[in-house]
Amino acid sequence: MLMDDPGLWCQIECATARNRAALFLDRDGVVVADTRYLGRPEDLRMMQGAASAIARCNALNIPVVLVTNQSGIARGYYDWDGFRSVQAALSAELAAAGAHLDAVLACAYHAEGNEPLRRVSHPWRKPNPGMIFAARDCMDIDLSSSWIIGDTVSDIGAGAAAGLAGGFLLAATDGSLREARAMASDHFVVERAPDLAAAVARLIANQRLVHRGQ
Repeated sequence: MLMDDPGLWCQIECATARNRAALFLDRDGVVVADTRYLGRPEDLRMMQGAASAIARCNALNIPVVLVTNQSGIARGYYDWDGFRSVQAALSAELAAAGAHLDAVLACAYHAEGNEPLRRVSHPWRKPNPGMIFAARDCMDIDLSSSWIIGDTVSDIGAGAAAGLAGGFLLAATDGSLREARAMASDHFVVERAPDLAAAVARLIANQRLVHRGQ
């Protein structure tokens, strides 16, 4: 569903996580290949192992929440109908692997966008934590035990600002990893992994993505 805001999208499939930890995922470069402004379903390409990694989380009742910046909408390269079509194709790919997303949140605002989507820094646009906070409020997520996996420093920044337990930066260069690790603290861990499947495997193997009451 499109929110009562021209630049925001919030689709909640699971009404509540009952104060469980969640896994927040960026989309492009993490779940699907980053083709630069993905607005057509025929251009969607799944990242290897991504669907099975999400299915592993589903099987463990770990809510999986997609949080994605969509500046292509603000720039006029595609619209929300294009985004909806891509998401429908993504959902079909996941379903074929026995996987699903519990929520999808997107922010189209960008400093170089067209009006009315031109905003220098919208609260929902990563590295701001607005999408994560909105998911928490809608789904009763325990942020302090939750993790984020992304392929840019802004993804890690959003996780740190939201008070998550940690974040994985995928396929990171030494420079981007240094920048991300500068956000680490006693309460926020920053790690590197080659892909989503590897990051999820480590989180599950090390029991880092479980509700504190479990």
